[in-house]
Amino acid sequence: MAIRDIHRRRHAAQNIPGEAHFLTFSCFKRRDFLSGDRTREYFLEAVSRARIFHKFDLWAYVIMSNHVHLLIYPRSTTYEMGEIEATIKLDVSRRALAYLRKHRPEGLKQLATGQRHTPYRFWMSGNGYDENITSYDDARDIADYIHNNPVRAGLCAVPEEWVWSSAKEWAEEGSGKLRVDRHSLQ
Repeated sequence: MAIRDIHRRRHAAQNIPGEAHFLTFSCFKRRDFLSGDRTREYFLEAVSRARIFHKFDLWAYVIMSNHVHLLIYPRSTTYEMGEIEATIKLDVSRRALAYLRKHRPEGLKQLATGQRHTPYRFWMSGNGYDENITSYDDARDIADYIHNNPVRAGLCAVPEEWVWSSAKEWAEEGSGKLRVDRHSLQ
């Protein structure tokens, strides 16, 4: 798999038991809605709740200012990636909107769509990027790609310095913000 081509390829991912999924969600109009610690924490909490409800293992993640990457492994024989994605995205959106309405109503302008039926949007509409991952080697390459996002963006010198990813947890179990399930990535 050519990692540099990840965002250019478009295909319908399938819900196939035993296959992992590489996901990318982007913020509305690629705005930096995830640049603050509060919204980053919202995202981590949403993933934590979703992994319990939807029964998936988390192999890798990174939160950037305007997008996120996840590498997950559904444990159920039947699952819907669209539902998993929606659960995470809706949780973050609701919390961010509630915070803005209460504490910073002027911030709602950045999320305004101009549409009556959906006046505000935190994420780009539709499902994010979703690719089935079928091999350990591909999963490992994608985890490396995910962890190196902040390095490529100039946010840190080595992946483990970026606290908003699983790189530190991969380097030393229990040291990251969110536990990963590396035991199932074998």
